[in-house]
Amino acid sequence: MTFATAASLLASRSSAFVAQSGLTKSASRSMSAFARSMVAKAEDGQAEVVLVGCGAPNRGMGWYHGLQMVEQKCPSASLDYVVEPWFMGPGGEGPGGDDFKQCQAEWESTYGVQFATSLNDLPPPKAPRLALISGRTADNPRLLSEAIKSGSKCIYLEKPGAPTVAELQAMKEEAAAAGVEVLMGYNKNVCKYVSKTRDYAASVPGSHVTFVSNNAYENTAESLGECFERNAEGMLKNMAIHELALLVSFYDVTVENIESVTADKEFSSMQTLAGPSGKEWTDFDKIKFTIKTKNGNEVSVQADRCGGTDSYATVTKDDEEIFRYYMPDEDDKKLVEELTAKYPTAMPYFFTQDPDYITVKERVAKHTVDGQPAEGIATIDVAVETLRVAEYLTPILQEQLK
Repeated sequence: MTFATAASLLASRSSAFVAQSGLTKSASRSMSAFARSMVAKAEDGQAEVVLVGCGAPNRGMGWYHGLQMVEQKCPSASLDYVVEPWFMGPGGEGPGGDDFKQCQAEWESTYGVQFATSLNDLPPPKAPRLALISGRTADNPRLLSEAIKSGSKCIYLEKPGAPTVAELQAMKEEAAAAGVEVLMGYNKNVCKYVSKTRDYAASVPGSHVTFVSNNAYENTAESLGECFERNAEGMLKNMAIHELALLVSFYDVTVENIESVTADKEFSSMQTLAGPSGKEWTDFDKIKFTIKTKNGNEVSVQADRCGGTDSYATVTKDDEEIFRYYMPDEDDKKLVEELTAKYPTAMPYFFTQDPDYITVKERVAKHTVDGQPAEGIATIDVAVETLRVAEYLTPILQEQLK
């Protein structure tokens, strides 16, 4: 189907969907000339995706989401719009600006993706609109409000969702009042290594599971300082938030149900380092801890900013490891090698989790179109509790490591 044909088909069904999304005729009439010039290209059976926060090519999670969609890895998702205020504004002349401009030019010319600096610049949706918000965590409350006002039917929100529990709870209530569903990008909830580990542990009474997450930052003050500043919400609200979501989803971990948390002081490390701005940040560069719940569950999490590219989970019995499953496993390592060769300067963790990113986006996009349940995808309710747990654990673990 050509771009022009797709536009024609979409125009024929636009009035019904605009009415459904709650956008008024007066709102349509007040659109800017820029918005009127934009044409969605989603086909029947596809969600019209708006990527909010592309970030720098090869570094930003938003960029990798966009890449998977323009390469048609998610059949139910059509990347129609990218909203990127930083690199299309003040960041355009700074680090990463030239790379972004090249990416924008390629996606516009090759894939027909349209770029804007604000959600307010977009025309009304002509297909079920999915806003994929992958910007700075601090901006998410505002971006969610704008996504709702721009006619989104569903919102895919990257972790942790908001800087604080109070903000995320307010976002949840705002979306519910507008009838807009919010699903979360907790991709490890659908990972093969998680399901296989849980299944194995369930077959061994008295066993203990540890979820291990690694990043491949250089173990230097400069590299970690940049990491601490860019992820200023802290490790438990950033890198290890996926593991906390697993604990909330599968191990009955809530703030009220935690009986105890114990840091592994031998493994763990907390540092205060200067970021690129010169400001100092205190965070864990690696952490390991065990949680016991009041209803008898016990589970551990280990996260290391400089631990490599693999994530995995282990099952132990009587302090002896009896099972380990990696992400990627042997079946996926060939894919990782291919992607590494194709995008040699990209963040390595993109490739180890590539199939799971696709799974989450496809399930959310399909749900946006047909309304069927998005199996295994975390809801904003899970995200609120996960963030509550992160806020509860951080000062306790910091105190134990002093």
